[in-house]
Amino acid sequence: MAQVGAGEQVRQKGSSRRWLILALGLAAQTASCSFLYGLPFLVPAMREADHLTLAQAGTVVAAPSIGLLLTLIAWGAAADRYGERLIMALGLGVSGLLLVYAALWHHPVGLLFGVFLVAGACTASVNAASGRVVMGWFAKSERGVAMGIRQTAQPLGVGVAALGLPPLAAQWGFQAAMLLPAVLAVGVALLVALFVVDPPRPPRAAKGERPPSPYRKPWLWRVHGASALLVVPQFAVSAFAPVYLVSQHQWTAAQAGVFVAVAQVLGALGRLASGYWSDRVGSRLRPMRQLAVASVVVMLLVAVGDATWLWLVLAALVLAAVITVADNGLGFTASAELAGVAWSGRAMGTQNTAQNIAASATPPLLGLVIGDSRYALAYCVAAVFPLLAIGVVPMRAEGREEVGGS
Repeated sequence: MAQVGAGEQVRQKGSSRRWLILALGLAAQTASCSFLYGLPFLVPAMREADHLTLAQAGTVVAAPSIGLLLTLIAWGAAADRYGERLIMALGLGVSGLLLVYAALWHHPVGLLFGVFLVAGACTASVNAASGRVVMGWFAKSERGVAMGIRQTAQPLGVGVAALGLPPLAAQWGFQAAMLLPAVLAVGVALLVALFVVDPPRPPRAAKGERPPSPYRKPWLWRVHGASALLVVPQFAVSAFAPVYLVSQHQWTAAQAGVFVAVAQVLGALGRLASGYWSDRVGSRLRPMRQLAVASVVVMLLVAVGDATWLWLVLAALVLAAVITVADNGLGFTASAELAGVAWSGRAMGTQNTAQNIAASATPPLLGLVIGDSRYALAYCVAAVFPLLAIGVVPMRAEGREEVGGS
């Protein structure tokens, strides 16, 4: 208890700086997302510049996600061992420099794939390290909101890419447009190196002594599994809502894009609200389970709306865009708290890996279910996954935080 009290005293002394650190963690994750999720906006310009087929362009666009997926856990372990500031600044800085290299010289498609693969692998450093530094500087009663703020980085990054990359590519070409995420990455990496301070660590962790693995017990595995199941309805909405509105209701692509953009903003607010909720009730897993129940209901509501009225399906899609992303920060926070200080980076890396695998598998699998027009069936199938998650969320793990040692 004395160790915990000392850590809280250090947090209180750094209370003013911790908000700056949260802002820089958010900025680092936003810069990373502007690259990871921004490349699809450049596919038309990329194809025109390099005369690529759609398959070739799609392969290049997938490269950063592949690199990210392969290195998340390793970067988390590095953050556990060497500290958050070094890992964030190093990975994000190298990623930015690689993007500068991609932007300033012409490259054959194979080399471009390799550059983006390594850049994605480097930017994965931010995922676990930025979450870890936020977890370290905020007390348990504040972490839900703090992690909710940090989790808004994905819609922010997508927004930056959507607003900035297409106009730059139209004016100066695909390669010049890549300077936007490159400059963001290098600039934020420098700010991280200058102003981020690693949070206090308990004496045992500071000495490099590693406590037993928290993965010897089932709680963390169940959190990761439940979070992966809950990703399926999230990507069922984000991946298919635009094409659904265009193909089934004759919306223009621009109208569908505005609809999705508004839903992204509301989804970001939903992440903040769920974090605040978890802080108030003193639990991550109870709200997570209740959100799983809500995801089942709202996905079935989307299916009913598809079979009945347009106003119902639109309202249900907006609700789904908020509810299906609201649990994201809760899973990350629960993973870190259950793992303990010495293992939290690896736990968040594993959490993100599981979610990314589920996210990558969802569009092709549901695409097979949809075929030409079976959207209602696909949304019913998507509802099965949060239904399974209800039983997987380890409710009895509450009160067992930091099973991996403090």
